[in-house]
Amino acid sequence: MAAEDISEIQRAKYARWSIIIVSLSLVLLIAIMVCLSIGVVSIPFDQVISILMGGGSERDRHIIINLRLPRVLLGTIVGASLAVAGATMQGLFRNPMASPSVIGISAGAAFGASLALVLGVSWVSGAFAIPAMAFLFAFITLFLVYAVSRDRRGYVPVETLLLAGIAIGALFSALVSALQYFAGEQLSGVVFWLMGGLNNATWDQVLISIPPVILGCAVIMTLSRDLNAIMVGEEQAGNLGINVNQIRLILLLAASLVTAMAVSVAGTIGFVGLIIPHLLRILVGPDHRVLLPSSIIGGAIFMVTTDTLARTIISPAELPVGIITSIMGAPFFIYLLMSRKKSMGW
Repeated sequence: MAAEDISEIQRAKYARWSIIIVSLSLVLLIAIMVCLSIGVVSIPFDQVISILMGGGSERDRHIIINLRLPRVLLGTIVGASLAVAGATMQGLFRNPMASPSVIGISAGAAFGASLALVLGVSWVSGAFAIPAMAFLFAFITLFLVYAVSRDRRGYVPVETLLLAGIAIGALFSALVSALQYFAGEQLSGVVFWLMGGLNNATWDQVLISIPPVILGCAVIMTLSRDLNAIMVGEEQAGNLGINVNQIRLILLLAASLVTAMAVSVAGTIGFVGLIIPHLLRILVGPDHRVLLPSSIIGGAIFMVTTDTLARTIISPAELPVGIITSIMGAPFFIYLLMSRKKSMGW
């Protein structure tokens, strides 16, 4: 094939990627505006725009600026974090059913945040307590998984990493259950938080979440080419001069960072990191240069829409969004299992 033909194919591919990213961004913008408008008190689109520009009545401004906007923005952050972490895990482990929960990161972060809730941690002030504990135990989990998985040569086999993650994740899940048993007065708060929800979203949480999520996403996207090579095969990636162990550890640290942040502010919300990357892989293909940013935007769209459904489906009461994502995600997971079973001839 002539060089001109290859260049033309590349330009067409990049143009398609650009159209997809722009289209997803427009869908996200529309979803945010719709979610700001819908609720117990419906506010027309033109009023929402007026309020965002500084106008509107005092009551409507309070509803949009103090209640709905931080919740919607936190939803975009949480959804983006879980989806990009899921896409990263699926690429690293070459498995479409991988997600942050596979190697115990979600369980570790959940234990840290639950411990902060039960103990009323005072050594870190205010809104920083729960994220700090979630980060700490997410990284402790990753350290334990790596310590158990590493062989004498310093190599970390994927299969051993997955098995160690499942075991250590189960341990932290058991510890969370033990915390619930001893929680006392904090039991209801811990249980409701573990269901996953954005009902207590504040501007402090939004501002705390932004820096670590931007950092984690930037690291992951910077290594998208290396992730492509690892997905093809570790031996092939090594032949290209990629330090597979080092890149895998960096990617897992970045995925742990964004996952811990999401868990700390929203609890355990399942299936986002499984559903969104898989659907977008069908749409954009396996190349992580476009799959990762698409997953970030797609995860944000999914989370803000499911959260709006959670707070309006039984209005004026609301459901934890984790219930909605689990109801939607469980059948999808079964579909993946059945597809895998059929493809492998089971």
